[in-house]
Amino acid sequence: QVQLVESGGGLVQAGGSLRLSCAASGRTFSTAAMGWFRQAPGKERQFVAAISWGGATMYYADSVKGRFTISRDNAKNAVYLQMNSLKPEDTAVYYCARGGKVTTEPSEYNFWGQGTQVSVSS
Repeated sequence: QVQLVESGGGLVQAGGSLRLSCAASGRTFSTAAMGWFRQAPGKERQFVAAISWGGATMYYADSVKGRFTISRDNAKNAVYLQMNSLKPEDTAVYYCARGGKVTTEPSEYNFWGQGTQVSVSS
């Protein structure tokens, strides 16, 4: 059984930083691609970042390039999202997801966490 649990969300002022963590269960974590998505109220779920099983390939949404960094630690079954220079428009519920290949498409991810709220005040 695969479970994903996000943590690290909170309220931060514009320009601040947060680091999200996603703890994953399951023995095949090291062979899975992982992604971060977000959903703001009244909006569709949006791709944020993704990383391949070995960490060699990473994708970012244009809106977060240069500010967010995705990383993973396969020994700890964890994936992280370092978010710097946060903006009010980054406010959303952030979800981590696990899939078979690294992609920006949410339908390619089979397992999802419950999400963690990130709120950025102006």
